[in-house]
Amino acid sequence: MSSGSKRLKIFAGNANPELAKEICQYLGVTVGRSQVTRFSDGEIRVKVDESVRGSDAFIIQPTSTPVNEHLMEMLIMADALRRASARRITAVIPYYGYARQDRKTRARDPITAKLVANILTASGCRRMITMDLHAGQIQGFFDIPVDHLPAVPILAEYFQQNLKGDVVVVSPDIGGVTRARDVAERIGSPLAIIDKRRPEPNVAEVTNIIGNIKDKTVIMIDDIIDTAGTITKGAAALMERGAKEIYVCCTHAVLSGPAIQRLEESVIKEVVITNTIPLPPEKMTDKIKVLSVAPLLGEAIIRIHEDLSVSKLFS
Repeated sequence: MSSGSKRLKIFAGNANPELAKEICQYLGVTVGRSQVTRFSDGEIRVKVDESVRGSDAFIIQPTSTPVNEHLMEMLIMADALRRASARRITAVIPYYGYARQDRKTRARDPITAKLVANILTASGCRRMITMDLHAGQIQGFFDIPVDHLPAVPILAEYFQQNLKGDVVVVSPDIGGVTRARDVAERIGSPLAIIDKRRPEPNVAEVTNIIGNIKDKTVIMIDDIIDTAGTITKGAAALMERGAKEIYVCCTHAVLSGPAIQRLEESVIKEVVITNTIPLPPEKMTDKIKVLSVAPLLGEAIIRIHEDLSVSKLFS
């Protein structure tokens, strides 16, 4: 690390402190001394216990459940660092909450993903690092630089090392084709697509399978697994059409509501996720394999800090 690394500061809220520790271990630094607590009435209290004047400060805080609590922690910490004269504040938000509210689908709908972008900028953040946004155009909602990192290389490497035989990569919907194609190209496998319709939020119905999956080992990839309804129904449809076995992977394991029960009762053999969102012990099952994004985020942080190219991480 360069001599300028003395000005590099890494802070963390309460959303994913373990990921922050892993990133700091990768970088060879310690997590900045700070406290994020609550006043007796529930308001968030942030106390930064070291000087940040002139520093390049990074706040690691996915805005996962409870999203409003974690978002406010991020905003208040950014404000504290700005008022303490940090030279630059970068929001490291591996999972960007409210990303699925990125457009108006009905009259009088809010575009909450844009609202959150505005608030983050107003708080003092001057750059953002995130991973696998639900919609790539959210990068354009920000008036500050956004480094959008993909988890595909991490997921593809895992399957390349652990799966052999006749493999096909399946996108669970038309919107995820680009991501699935990237994995397929990296592991040298063909691509298939599930055609589905959504009669209402968190409900999906499979209408057709585009591509050959008969007698093949299937890898289904998505950016988010929330209630797991889409992914488990898709897996069942693939097995009904002759797939040999089903593996599932995603970047962000939201796993809300009945997700764990659905995954446990499904035909899916293994669910490979990353630690952009912490997985509580009660949700950890034998079917789930967690891969760390800490080296990727750590490398992005040091490249930004030293004014090097981030895109070269993927070339």
